[in-house]
Amino acid sequence: MIGIFDSGIGGMTVARAVEQLLPDYPLLYFGDIARTPYGTKSPETIIEYSLRNTEFLVNKGARLIIVACNTASSVATERLVREFQVPIIEVVTPAAEQAVSKTKTGRIGVIGTTATIGSDIYNRIITGLHPGFKVFSQACPLLVPLVEEGWIDKRETKMILRRYLKPLRDSQIDTLVLGCTHYPLLKEVIRTRIGKRVQLIDSSVETARHLHALLTDRPELVEKRARTGTENTYYVSDLTDSAKKVAAKIFGRPMELHHI
Repeated sequence: MIGIFDSGIGGMTVARAVEQLLPDYPLLYFGDIARTPYGTKSPETIIEYSLRNTEFLVNKGARLIIVACNTASSVATERLVREFQVPIIEVVTPAAEQAVSKTKTGRIGVIGTTATIGSDIYNRIITGLHPGFKVFSQACPLLVPLVEEGWIDKRETKMILRRYLKPLRDSQIDTLVLGCTHYPLLKEVIRTRIGKRVQLIDSSVETARHLHALLTDRPELVEKRARTGTENTYYVSDLTDSAKKVAAKIFGRPMELHHI
């Protein structure tokens, strides 16, 4: 079973991408809606939450964990690898590698939570892969709460995005990493405001592709479904009407969310 956790509902974009690429594998999701957002919290708190989330998924039978949260990926991955005897996949590296592959000018933008941007992890990975590239980072602390509330098409969200993206437009980037798994839900709004010539890198899609390649090479890591038609399971630490609506928007179908 593949276990996935996020600070809220944003990680469902990863789960959806995994469902599409790997439909034969059972999936277990946990969204920590009650404690979202992680991006404004201390590293110690983020690590503690990530340890608890991973323990929950492993106890439920997960044999591989995807940290579907850029904040937790940037802060807690090393600790999770030390603490658990299952493969841990984070969402930062696949997106960074794709950005390096796609840019033509070497001017790459990254948007993310305060914790993700503060960790400097995208800059370190990208410049480690190609020292000549320039990374322009922008923290966007208001976006996760707006997505969690379902304010995807609101005028206020568009105004906030315009302000966040202006420094990146001025920096003449040609590639933009959506460094939070909530942000794919804002992809079209972002595309309009950053410009059509800028390539958007979706960490959710890139993580699913990375997992697909990994399981192609090492199919023994996770067993396939025992029988077809089995539903994946989605847990949340708080159940709200907005969470139900956003989850349905992500998957294109009504979603059963189990409150724990």
